[in-house]
Amino acid sequence: MSEIRFLNKNIQGENLTFTDRSALFWAREKALIISDLHVGKTAYFRKNGIAVPSNILNDDLKKLEKLIIFFKAEKLIIVGDFLHAGNNSDIDIFCVWRSNFPQLEIILVKGNHDRINPEILEKACIKEMVDELFIPPFTFNHDPLVSESKFYISGHIHPGVLMESPIQRMKFPCYAVSGNQLILPAFSSFTGLNYKTLGPNFIKIAFAKGHIFMV
Repeated sequence: MSEIRFLNKNIQGENLTFTDRSALFWAREKALIISDLHVGKTAYFRKNGIAVPSNILNDDLKKLEKLIIFFKAEKLIIVGDFLHAGNNSDIDIFCVWRSNFPQLEIILVKGNHDRINPEILEKACIKEMVDELFIPPFTFNHDPLVSESKFYISGHIHPGVLMESPIQRMKFPCYAVSGNQLILPAFSSFTGLNYKTLGPNFIKIAFAKGHIFMV
């Protein structure tokens, strides 16, 4: 895998590192932060007769492994939609990958797809699943929320930017940052992009592999 590119920003007095691999690193907590991994989505589509490449999840997990090693992360915060469609064969792939990092603490903030029973959590060695997580100064919730008293880090909407010229249209995933919100891109490569939801108050940090830039 090529070199990870990143951009550092101070947000709420904390050093956050935005990467070109759909993940945020929080230095003080030694935490890698992602959203919308959607484990099981490809297996669900194949089960229902839709031809989807079988290597998508493996490629996503290789990307995650590279990030954990690069940043020496001790904690992984998944801001919702760890799963896509309950327990299926992709869970076994994740659990084999998980065994490579027995000391990694994984905290899952529940997303709309995360209909997970305790057995699946235990199987995946996920420490806990919570509706909302507060680690000062940030509050983690899967759905983007606005509050005057809290700074939310969320996911769910798969933010992206569309850049157009007279001869070309280019689409990029992005992070979206406002005065009281940070919305993460989807970590899974098997997702679409939402260009329409973000308001003009957001700064967008777009990326492609090997490139990361402010829009």
